[in-house]
Amino acid sequence: MTDAYIYDAVRTPRGKGKKDGSLHEVTPIRLAAQALTWIRDRNDLDTAEVDDIVLGVVEPVGEQGADIARVAALHADYDESVSGVQINRFCASGLEAVNMAAGQVMSGQSDLSIGGGVESMSRVPMFSGGGAWMADPEVAFKTYFVPQGVSADLVATKYGFSRDDVDAYAVESQRRAKAAWDAGYFEGSVVPVTDQNGLTVLDYDEYMRPQTTMQSLASLDPSFKDQGENYGFDGVAIQRYPEVERITHVHHAGNSSGIVDGAAAVLVGNKEIGDKLGLKARARIRAFSSIGSEPTIMLTGPSAAAEKALKRAGMTPEDIDLYELNEAFAAVVLRFMQTLDVPQDKMNVNGGAIAMGHPLGATGAMILGTLLDELERRDQEAGLATLCVGAGMGTATIIQRI
Repeated sequence: MTDAYIYDAVRTPRGKGKKDGSLHEVTPIRLAAQALTWIRDRNDLDTAEVDDIVLGVVEPVGEQGADIARVAALHADYDESVSGVQINRFCASGLEAVNMAAGQVMSGQSDLSIGGGVESMSRVPMFSGGGAWMADPEVAFKTYFVPQGVSADLVATKYGFSRDDVDAYAVESQRRAKAAWDAGYFEGSVVPVTDQNGLTVLDYDEYMRPQTTMQSLASLDPSFKDQGENYGFDGVAIQRYPEVERITHVHHAGNSSGIVDGAAAVLVGNKEIGDKLGLKARARIRAFSSIGSEPTIMLTGPSAAAEKALKRAGMTPEDIDLYELNEAFAAVVLRFMQTLDVPQDKMNVNGGAIAMGHPLGATGAMILGTLLDELERRDQEAGLATLCVGAGMGTATIIQRI
């Protein structure tokens, strides 16, 4: 197998995923193209050397459909020889895209590929793509389908996380994100989004709410209590997990990931292409994995995916210096730390999606870049990025600095 190296990683800032968000007027194709433009220009890249572009998109419909990866490459003035493909592994799509690009390199079938993702949640809302899992009664009944927020509350209930626990984690995510931005930790990888005149539209994560406190979160009502109690999904979850007498609903907008717009790109290649193009390798992709997990509780997959990747790399959780786990819901991170015995000072040290938002198809690539930047800043070696995934899955990637 050929080693796959990360040569660069960029992301746009995250804009609020509503009509009043700064990126709402920026089309998904333009978001994706700008990430590709930055990865090209920062590395003085001859794009004819790029074999493929893989972009994660969770709602690949409308203006995010029709293979946005290929069209974004054309819109970014890449060489017409560069192919592109869009993929969907729900929330892990961006990381899976990087893994697929790396897999091309590792197998020797590509020399240089780009993995990443894009999601304009203000323009193409969640669930726009539909799907049988929640819409077909036969499928939903067979798989004990419940909405993801109810699953998050099931995780909290089953594994003993209180409302104070999840709220405290959310407050800390906000604090860490603000501290990281204030210290300039994101300056190396966050690239501004510009309009057609070259004027900056957004150059910071505008979703953050650093004024968040335990008191302000305490005023928020649980977001998924109505779904659970009045639409019967608590009963479905309890039928699947009869050891849980009742679901305690603890998640709300303040301790769950934010709806935002954004894009990211990660440049991956072998050593030979790096030497040819004068690129400096920043990290080696040491192992990656994707797994399936029980679909009702749905959000516990990251620990199993991490364990599988660690086994492939011949490593233990203690060998990892830093972890990045998408903060889909606070209980997801708390359960991961509980399962793998990960201390909080190794986990999401610069905040996460609770503070900065979760642009579904792009988040995985974003957190991988954040992980690499922080490993370099701390002069540490090994990092693991992972995400929970709808329908019960998990994806994980281990990188090691060069």
